[in-house]
Amino acid sequence: MNVPIDTPGAVAGGGGRTPGRPETPEQRSDRNWVELLQELRVMQTGVQILTGFLLILPFQSRFGDLDAYQRTVYLVLVLVCVVTTGLLVAPVALHRALFRHHLKESVVTGGDRLTRAALVLLAVALAGTALLIFDVVVGRTAGIVVGAVAAVFLLGLWAVIPAIVRLRS
Repeated sequence: MNVPIDTPGAVAGGGGRTPGRPETPEQRSDRNWVELLQELRVMQTGVQILTGFLLILPFQSRFGDLDAYQRTVYLVLVLVCVVTTGLLVAPVALHRALFRHHLKESVVTGGDRLTRAALVLLAVALAGTALLIFDVVVGRTAGIVVGAVAAVFLLGLWAVIPAIVRLRS
């Protein structure tokens, strides 16, 4: 195997393997890019469905019944979904702009940061949508409670659990 000794997965001093895979930095960047694209595909579908749902609401007969608070929440949610969609597409645009410039590691790092920001905004969009729906159907207090619970739940799933797993490994 022709792998540099400082590459994760390389045999170190004959004493065993270091953590990681036996891959060059270029191979690692390629693998990380493919994994990031898979994650983006999963997230984009959900965001597109949520955005589509929000975009048709003004054309429903009951939309005129919303009060000022509900309209404000709705408009904020539309903006959050649009920005989230932009963040999820941005890694592809970054890749296109830097294609064949030998900057794959920078593309992967930038894509990772954009995707992390999109995850935060996706959580805001989902919690806000729950807030709006419960506010309209049940009432303001229920909307705020459900929105807050959804936000805490998503924070736990997407931030706390990964942090615990990282600390344990």
